[in-house]
Amino acid sequence: MPVARLENGTWPHPARLPLGGGWCGHCTAPGHEGELPPQDVLEAFCNLGYASSCAWSPPERAWDAVRFAVSAPLDSAQTRVLMLRYVCERNHRPVAHGELEFDLSHAAWLRRHDDARIQKMAECFLETYLKKKA
Repeated sequence: MPVARLENGTWPHPARLPLGGGWCGHCTAPGHEGELPPQDVLEAFCNLGYASSCAWSPPERAWDAVRFAVSAPLDSAQTRVLMLRYVCERNHRPVAHGELEFDLSHAAWLRRHDDARIQKMAECFLETYLKKKA
């Protein structure tokens, strides 16, 4: 579960990470809920997805990685809505996908994800995206 930006990571291209940069946070894997992974684990597994070789990763899981993309904002006189598309992957194949909506005018989510982990990742991705566009 990402909590704060990780500015001192050693990735060669941090902007290519799934959330647009490195993040630190706490684990949500069964038996490790709330634990803080060390930086080497954050860099090798948590920020990349496909962490099957991580000792904390459960063998049975719905997805291995989540990818996000932004669709162009829909402009109207009253609102600007940013569409975030997501794809959950398992074994490098899509297993779930959908759209989330964020109202830029009111800085509020119009359509959120039911899974708090995916929603938090979407918020981190959006934060990085908006910072780059500013």
